[in-house]
Amino acid sequence: MPAVAFPVEALAPIEPRPDQDAFSISDLCAEFSVTPRALRFYEDEGLISPERRGTQRVYSHRDRARLAWILRGKRVGFSLGEIREMIDLYDVGDDRRVQRQVTLERCEDRIALLENQKHDIDAHIAELQQFVELLKSSDAP
Repeated sequence: MPAVAFPVEALAPIEPRPDQDAFSISDLCAEFSVTPRALRFYEDEGLISPERRGTQRVYSHRDRARLAWILRGKRVGFSLGEIREMIDLYDVGDDRRVQRQVTLERCEDRIALLENQKHDIDAHIAELQQFVELLKSSDAP
């Protein structure tokens, strides 16, 4: 099977930003191509927790890293609950061992699910192709 090329954004890498102490909502929206509404939603869900300075939200490096995790998780089909569980495990204090293990298990489970769905889709396509051929071969006026 040939290697599959993934767009860089599928891996959700984020470059360290030592040049900034904090990020505005505009900064993160531009960097991650999300809307302010999406960021406010993730905040309401407890996935990120920006500091408030008056009415302005100020995002930390931690919020930025969590946002990258959220978006990666969403792209591969994890629920917000699953994403929350995985990113909250960062704080367990075991050098991220549990977080890595849980994330690995969730990813392997997700791969198995997608492989099964792919198999089902391929079977449906093959059956439809056979049906189309049958219909074409029995064309009668």
